[in-house]
Amino acid sequence: MTSESSSRVRWLLIGWLFVLSAVAFLDRVNLSIAGGALSKEYHLTNVQFGFLSTALLIGYTLFQTPAGWLADRFGPRRVLTGSVLWWGIFTAATAAIPTSLVSPFAALIGVRFLLGIGEAIMYPASNQFVSRWIPSQERGVANGWIFAGVGVGSGLSPFIVIYTMSHHGWRFSFWVCALIGCAAGLVWYFVARDKPEQHPSVSAAELSTINAGLTLGTQAAKPATRTSPPWAAILSNVNIWLVTLSYSCYGYVAWIFFAWFYRYLSEVRGLNLKASAFYGTLPFIAMAIACPLGGWVCDVVARRSGHRVGRCVVAGIAVAVAGVFLAFGSKVDNARLASVVLAGGAGALYFSQSSFWAVSADIGGLFSGSVSGFMNMGAQAGGALTASLTPWIAARYGWTASFMVAAALCGAGAIGWFLVNPDSKGISAATAGTSA
Repeated sequence: MTSESSSRVRWLLIGWLFVLSAVAFLDRVNLSIAGGALSKEYHLTNVQFGFLSTALLIGYTLFQTPAGWLADRFGPRRVLTGSVLWWGIFTAATAAIPTSLVSPFAALIGVRFLLGIGEAIMYPASNQFVSRWIPSQERGVANGWIFAGVGVGSGLSPFIVIYTMSHHGWRFSFWVCALIGCAAGLVWYFVARDKPEQHPSVSAAELSTINAGLTLGTQAAKPATRTSPPWAAILSNVNIWLVTLSYSCYGYVAWIFFAWFYRYLSEVRGLNLKASAFYGTLPFIAMAIACPLGGWVCDVVARRSGHRVGRCVVAGIAVAVAGVFLAFGSKVDNARLASVVLAGGAGALYFSQSSFWAVSADIGGLFSGSVSGFMNMGAQAGGALTASLTPWIAARYGWTASFMVAAALCGAGAIGWFLVNPDSKGISAATAGTSA
């Protein structure tokens, strides 16, 4: 029997969400690592290859809001399990498209779009879990660890994909990624529960800690009073729009690293395969370190100086610093030094990551899945834009211009954070007692 003093189930489950987050990005970034071999086999140009990432992100973007609703309605356990199995299937399907098809490019577009739909569940569902399981004062750290998986999964991708490619070809590397994902999803189903009171290993002391730290909005609105998201309240909330617009700028910048950084090092900076694999992981290592660190800092500062400073000012400064790193890194002549500076920009960007999700969980309350899904829709719209716009800008004005555009968007995203008021009335509190 679990003793009251030893129960830390919420952190064990956050740890598995970290694993799922890593797998999600392993299944996204593998495309950029295998891009050269895939493009050669299917005779794709750089612009066509960029459309593959755009297709994933369009599916991901369009399904963010439905994904949030599903997580709110059916809970993060079943919904997230189904989504992980879904994206495992379509990761494998990417490598199963024969070159003999009349239009294999169209088939690739379709499969990546469907993969994006499945992956759309990941973060709205995890944020719904955070809103139910994690006290408000711990949400920065919790989200920091979840999104540290982004850096770990992206950082491991070059080694896993290149190793399997060198021994068995690029298709086999996708099948390995799919198998890892399906296994991780099944483990989540067996170890997770939608609510802490449903988990047999949660002690009374841990349950009391969780309930005492939930947001006022979550406690005020009973699940039976409303089952559908209050979209009028969500869409009229200025703070949600500010965070969403800032996150779209964030998403544009982040996807330069996910979709193009590895190929930028090899094709533009001239690094060989081994050097590209090593230096290409630096931004993701920086992300993995900065995410939990940023979450911890934002929680500490929020406890001492309030949410406005801890969540918004910290995030705004971090995003602005990321823009400075990108602007300088793009102009550094030495390829290896440029990689380090640009990795610093990725780290600074992800230092702010947990603030986006902590604020959306606080404001959203019971409807945090829907609110965070709407917010993340903005980020993925920005990512979809950069996947195709970055090579277009680079082809006409050079890669420095691509990074300078990203730096300018960091500035815009930082301004948005300074205007957010995280202490405003939450969505659940505002709609408590209303009918669907």
